[in-house]
Amino acid sequence: MEILKVEHLCKTYGAGENQVRAVDDISFCIQKGEFVAIIGASGSGKSTLLHLIGGVDRPTSGKVFIDGQDIYALNESNLAIFRRRNVGLIYQFYNLLPTLNVSENIMLPCLLDGRKADPDKLAAILQATGLGERTGHLPNQLSGGQQQRVSVGRALINDPAIILADEPTGNLDRKSGGEVMELLKYSNKHFGQTLILITHDERIALQADRVITIEDGRIAQ
Repeated sequence: MEILKVEHLCKTYGAGENQVRAVDDISFCIQKGEFVAIIGASGSGKSTLLHLIGGVDRPTSGKVFIDGQDIYALNESNLAIFRRRNVGLIYQFYNLLPTLNVSENIMLPCLLDGRKADPDKLAAILQATGLGERTGHLPNQLSGGQQQRVSVGRALINDPAIILADEPTGNLDRKSGGEVMELLKYSNKHFGQTLILITHDERIALQADRVITIEDGRIAQ
C-alpha cells in the first residue's frame, strides 16, 4: 500500500541569477511500513526535501500525498492539524520542551490536539524507549541519547502515517546513536511505522530497505 507519493516537487529560493533550486523536480513513492534512507552531501537539498514531505515548508511547485491526502491542498490551519496527526518529526537537536517531563513531552502531540494519550500506547513507548524509570525527569536531567529517545517516543504517540527523522544520530556519540537507530528500527518493525530517515552516514543508510541519493536537489540516477 502506497503511503507517500511525491510528484515533481520543486523548491526555489531567490530570483534571476541568484535563484537556487534546493529541490529540483523530485518524484518517488514509498510503501506503508517501508524504511527509506535519504542520503546526500551537505547542501544537497535532503533536509529541504524532508521539510516539504512533512508539510513544514511549502513547495514552489509539485505535490505531496500522504495516505492519499494532497497535503498542500489544505489551508495552513488544516495542514497543521493533519501534520500533527499524521507525521512524526524527529530532529537532530531533540526540540523537547524544557519545562515538561519525559511523559509530558511524549504526550505533547496528543495534548496539542486536545486528546488524552492512550495509556497502553504510552506504556508501550516508555518500555520500548527504556525510559520507564525516568517519566518524571526534565530534559536537562537526561543524556543526549535519552533526550533523543523521548523525541522518538513523541513521534510515535499519535501512530502517524510516516515518521521523518532528520539526522537523528548526528548529535550523539556512536553508542547513543546506535541505541536510537535500534529504537527506530524497532518502531518500524514492531509498530509497522513507515520511516524516512535523512543521514550522511552510509553505515546507517545501509540499514534501510531502500536508499535514495540526492545530488544538487535531484535524485541521483
